[in-house]
Amino acid sequence: MGPLAGIKIVELAGIGPGPMCAMLLADLGATVLRVDRQQAIEQGNPRPLKYNLLLRNRKAIAVDLKRPGGVALVLRLAEQADALIEGFRPGVTECLGLGPEDCWRRNPKLVYGRITGWGQDGPLATVAAHDLNYISLTGALHAIGRAGQPPTPPLNLVGDYGGGALYLALGVLAAILEARQSGRGQVVDAAIVDGAASLMTSLYGLFAAGIASTERGTNNNDSGAYFYDCYQCADGLWVSVAALEGRFFAELLRRLEIDPDAVGVQRDRANWPKARALFAERFRTRTRAEWCARFEGADACFAPVLSMAEAPQHPHNRARGAFLDVDGVVQPAPAPRFSRTPAAVPEPPAPITPGNTAAALRGWIDAGEVEALRAAGTLG
Repeated sequence: MGPLAGIKIVELAGIGPGPMCAMLLADLGATVLRVDRQQAIEQGNPRPLKYNLLLRNRKAIAVDLKRPGGVALVLRLAEQADALIEGFRPGVTECLGLGPEDCWRRNPKLVYGRITGWGQDGPLATVAAHDLNYISLTGALHAIGRAGQPPTPPLNLVGDYGGGALYLALGVLAAILEARQSGRGQVVDAAIVDGAASLMTSLYGLFAAGIASTERGTNNNDSGAYFYDCYQCADGLWVSVAALEGRFFAELLRRLEIDPDAVGVQRDRANWPKARALFAERFRTRTRAEWCARFEGADACFAPVLSMAEAPQHPHNRARGAFLDVDGVVQPAPAPRFSRTPAAVPEPPAPITPGNTAAALRGWIDAGEVEALRAAGTLG
């Protein structure tokens, strides 16, 4: 099920954006075979497998890539795949004998997706770093936070997942489409620093036009504007308002029972400190639930700030099925949605066992060969 049914992808196991990309593709119907290194499996993982949600919807095998037979097995899988994705440092797969040229000798149409922080070249290409470091170089981290406060790490959503996994998925699918016309594969160099910079495109335009400032927490969308911010309620919980447009702002004032003359002209920054204090005082007069009832159905750009424990239970999310319970674990449903080829309910991450390994390789190699590879120690 799903629009990517029939697409076959080999995933060389990694962490963060690589697995996220593989999950996105598998959620939409691609057959993704995850190749774990036997050594990594033996080291174990402190988190129970069922909670490692980025591994959902695909089967996995453990391969000893230090053995020639292990490398040969991966190359055989690549022969049959539309794409291979990996997230090692530049040059690692070449040293293993699994680089792009090695794979293209077997499958010239293979798309070779590479996800790294800094990219395949450049002064920092081989330097260790993480999400926060990558978005630091793009201007994104500097822009996130309140005035007078340090930059605020936005989890790893902007780098690993937004600028990394999503751009890798887009690039791989675009290259698969091109390969079907040209008959030739290519490398997709998905650098998190590139993707995170791309996400900032609109903001760079605003900055160039003199509309946005580089001073954190002073702009319309970064908590600078009192009508685009979060406020605490009487019960200590929070709500968000984002009434940028005049007609939505007018409705917001009406629901708050605030006289427009008390806040003055919406875009006049001289009025902002007084208006912010008035908003904060007003929101503290009722609980979050009371404000939600008051704003129900209103075009005031209002929403409660929900925790991860609360979000799956919100009526809108429940009506859309935005969250699912899979094997006792509540998790986001596949996205986006398709009218004719909907995605299936995700399958939970599967442990690597003899039976699961045989099932994972079904359709890739013969069952007899699986036993021979296991006997040789190539398969764990």
